[in-house]
Amino acid sequence: MILHGYWRSGASYRVRIALNLKGLGYDLAAHDLRKGEQKTADYLALNPQGMVPALQDGDLIVTQSPAILEWLEETHPEPALLPTGANDRAAVRAMAALIGCDIHPLNNLRVLKALRSNFEADQATVDAWAAGWIVPGFDALEALVARHGGAWCFGDAPTLADCYLIPQLYSARRFNMDLSPWSRLLAIEATAQAHPAFASAHPDRQPDADA
Repeated sequence: MILHGYWRSGASYRVRIALNLKGLGYDLAAHDLRKGEQKTADYLALNPQGMVPALQDGDLIVTQSPAILEWLEETHPEPALLPTGANDRAAVRAMAALIGCDIHPLNNLRVLKALRSNFEADQATVDAWAAGWIVPGFDALEALVARHGGAWCFGDAPTLADCYLIPQLYSARRFNMDLSPWSRLLAIEATAQAHPAFASAHPDRQPDADA
């Protein structure tokens, strides 16, 4: 498999975690978003949206990280990243969507570029914008982890929810946020830092980091 991504992309980060958790090897095709490499003709032929990540497996191209993660779960079911039972699976998917739908899209690179170029936002304004969406999301997620969590977001094994959480915590720090109000999320992060699948997926450990 080939993962088309970018070292600092939160969506690419979550896919790296899932691939590692499932023990799947892959080659990296790096596309520097700062240079617009995701908009080249060759890449647009693979992914017409011109965004990362995209996962290539032979002739198959899967785009959008939620679709990639669900595809991995269906085609490589062990170890499972969703619990058994429809109710529990819905709980995990809800936590993942809380981040993937309601937090992350509002602080990704193209939105931040628009804030800076269209509205002349300085870094303090950008940080405040990001925090405005992250804070209520993390408040809700902290409550859901209190309801469902153990060592991880749901129970005592990593799930798709953790694949979403860890990159979002990394992103929050880039916006100079104080994360101390969310002790349960930080405890999960500490557990993840000691897990090889999460540690090796960290942006700073990617071959294209600061390329």
